[in-house]
Amino acid sequence: MRYFITGTAGFIGFHLARRLLQDGHQVTGFDGLTPYYNVKLKQMRHAALAQFPTFNPVIAMLEDRKALEAAMAAAKPEILIHLAAQAGVRYSLENPRSYLSSNVDGSWNILEMAGHHKVEHVMLASTSSIYGANAKVPFRETDKADEPLTIYAATKKSMELMGHSYSHLYKLPVTSFRFFTVYGPWGRPDMALFKFVKSILEDQPIEIYGEGKMSRDFTYIDDLVESIVRLSALAPSEANRIENEEIETLSRQAPFRIVNIGGGQPVSLMDFVETVERALGRPAERLMLPMQSGDVPRTFASPDLLMALTGYKPETPLPTGVKSFVDWYVEAREDMQSGA
Repeated sequence: MRYFITGTAGFIGFHLARRLLQDGHQVTGFDGLTPYYNVKLKQMRHAALAQFPTFNPVIAMLEDRKALEAAMAAAKPEILIHLAAQAGVRYSLENPRSYLSSNVDGSWNILEMAGHHKVEHVMLASTSSIYGANAKVPFRETDKADEPLTIYAATKKSMELMGHSYSHLYKLPVTSFRFFTVYGPWGRPDMALFKFVKSILEDQPIEIYGEGKMSRDFTYIDDLVESIVRLSALAPSEANRIENEEIETLSRQAPFRIVNIGGGQPVSLMDFVETVERALGRPAERLMLPMQSGDVPRTFASPDLLMALTGYKPETPLPTGVKSFVDWYVEAREDMQSGA
């Protein structure tokens, strides 16, 4: 099939594109190579994808409608997976306008193009941050999610709402999937695992916020990719509405559905730190700090809808996933540093 993926130089986009290319699909990758973090790492990811003859990279920004239109017209995609975004909860406190430009304006452009080119299935990458500090756990897709704690979360919720509107107006099948703390090889340098491993290997202290009392529902990257691939074959429609109305999110007004992608097995931050220490075979110097503004005390996914739709949920054990990241990092760090 013909896939159009935004954010293929990013962590998740790279892994998803590589899986689809390995499966024999055509992938057009649209990425702005923004300098939010080390561009060398992004270039390394695209270089790895360039080994596949069916990969076509387009370097441009989501806000560039002409470039996006030209890329979509050339690709003629059957499935569009929108992963590109200004990421990072904490950075949204420093530069909130970048989130409006990328996550709102850019997502609007994507939906406009998808409708114009009559894409068969649009998939939007959302986030568990949308649930804010909900006290009810696990987080279920049918729960209220109207109290975001950061601009990042607010822009992602805005994208979901626009997705429903376009789905209704143009009968555009749209799946919005919410991520839960994705980690693994080729990960982002601003994420905790990357920062912890780097600091420990450099004999630097690691910063532990919230006095270590937070917990996260970690999702290994391969599990996330498998979930997306399975969902891509399930464009929302009445034909695949599930019977359990307590968990089904398929809209009554549009072919639009929201799905969590998480295993439903949260891990405390201190257990996470100890897992990293065991993988590296050395202890960390710990700097205990208060909770940062915008952070939530816990994330906890309900995987029930994902299971009902696909028969699958993320289950890679944390020690296995952390070791995979450590092995990759040790091998790749010199190449990354050469372009830092």
